[in-house]
Amino acid sequence: MLEYLTAGLLMQLFINGILFGTMYGLAAIGLSLIFGTMRIIFLAQGAVIVLMAYACYWLFTLLHVDPYVSTVIIAPAALLLGGGLYQALFRRAQKMEDKNVSLLIAVGLMFLLENFMAVVWTPNPRSISTSYTSSSLAVGGLDISFTRLMGFVMAILSTAVVTLFLKKTLVGKAVRAASEDIEAARLVGINPHWVNTMAFAIGIGLSGIAGIAISTTYPFDPYFGFVFSLKAMIALALGGLGSVSGALLGGIILGLLESWAAFFVSGGWADAMGYAVFLLVLLFKPEGLFVRSIKKA
Repeated sequence: MLEYLTAGLLMQLFINGILFGTMYGLAAIGLSLIFGTMRIIFLAQGAVIVLMAYACYWLFTLLHVDPYVSTVIIAPAALLLGGGLYQALFRRAQKMEDKNVSLLIAVGLMFLLENFMAVVWTPNPRSISTSYTSSSLAVGGLDISFTRLMGFVMAILSTAVVTLFLKKTLVGKAVRAASEDIEAARLVGINPHWVNTMAFAIGIGLSGIAGIAISTTYPFDPYFGFVFSLKAMIALALGGLGSVSGALLGGIILGLLESWAAFFVSGGWADAMGYAVFLLVLLFKPEGLFVRSIKKA
């Protein structure tokens, strides 16, 4: 294999890894916001992403709405869904001292959504095929998938918008304050349940965008979400819990690891490499790889 290794091939692997990784990073950003305010690992994140992918599939199949145009429908709907889910399922649980209750609710929601999707759409894999699905851009001898490039653009824009929201708006600053010290935030008049509702809504709203990116890139089924939740958790651990930009960088690192492992070792080892790095980071740098540099910035 090494005799076929060229600079162009290495660059292609690098580009592919980045494009794969931004998918994980996009999922991890929403997970990061929810963890930052509620201190729970929202395991249903992947199931919500797949639900949004099915919504995109239905809009395309039944109403012939282009997947990327459907963002203006799916993203606001996902925001409302997120706020509703928090108020209906997590608000009372957040008042309890035992945070495991919220985690158990998230697990129950994941199974509920998986079974709901299996009943409505059947367990058979679905995919969206458009005129540009198999298109690619040739740049300097490299082939870049159009749909994966769009996923990359959506991830970068989402990260930029969420970062600006958290740093420049009053609501965003309240979310940041509550994520750092909920008791101090409460003392200065910040309502924790209002902040949690906003963070949860934005986190699920990002799931809507991730669902669109996934639906245009991969075949998906009702049970695809659990694996995606695991990958988002790994990306979150790599980048640093509670960090938006770190979550995206963690996803890119995971994508690069899987791309290189699949080529240099075998496709079956790609997931194993990701899980191995996840364990090593938790053992030796549990705060994440980029927390210190992000704080300095």
